[in-house]
Amino acid sequence: MSIVTKAIVNADAEARYLSPGELDRIKSFVGSGERRLRIAQVLTENRERLVKQAGDQLFQKRPDVVSPGGNAYGQELTATCLRDLDYYLRLVTYGIVAGDVTPIEEIGVIGVREMYKSLGTPIDGVAEGIRGMKNGSCNIALW
Repeated sequence: MSIVTKAIVNADAEARYLSPGELDRIKSFVGSGERRLRIAQVLTENRERLVKQAGDQLFQKRPDVVSPGGNAYGQELTATCLRDLDYYLRLVTYGIVAGDVTPIEEIGVIGVREMYKSLGTPIDGVAEGIRGMKNGSCNIALW
């Protein structure tokens, strides 16, 4: 939910007008819109490279993941791992556009914990892959 939607929902639930602080946050949100959209666009345009680099970094740092018995062993499981990294990058772009971390927290973090726990996938490996995407993203000229 965007900052604008949250402010309106909260104000309406309390049957009040938007406060000066809420209006200032909305003004800032609107003012940063072009930059947020550009960041999301650049991440989207570079997603294949970012995911591949993050996967390579993960598999280099955690060879157990791609070794026999590992959660990304074999072509199919490796592709699934990279697909998941792409999914998390997409969630990040949603959060950037919305100016809100809720999509990342609710869908990504909570969902990751439950799903990977049930699959027996080490969360620290997932975190390493996401860290790799973060590092790769920081090396792209976003503006």
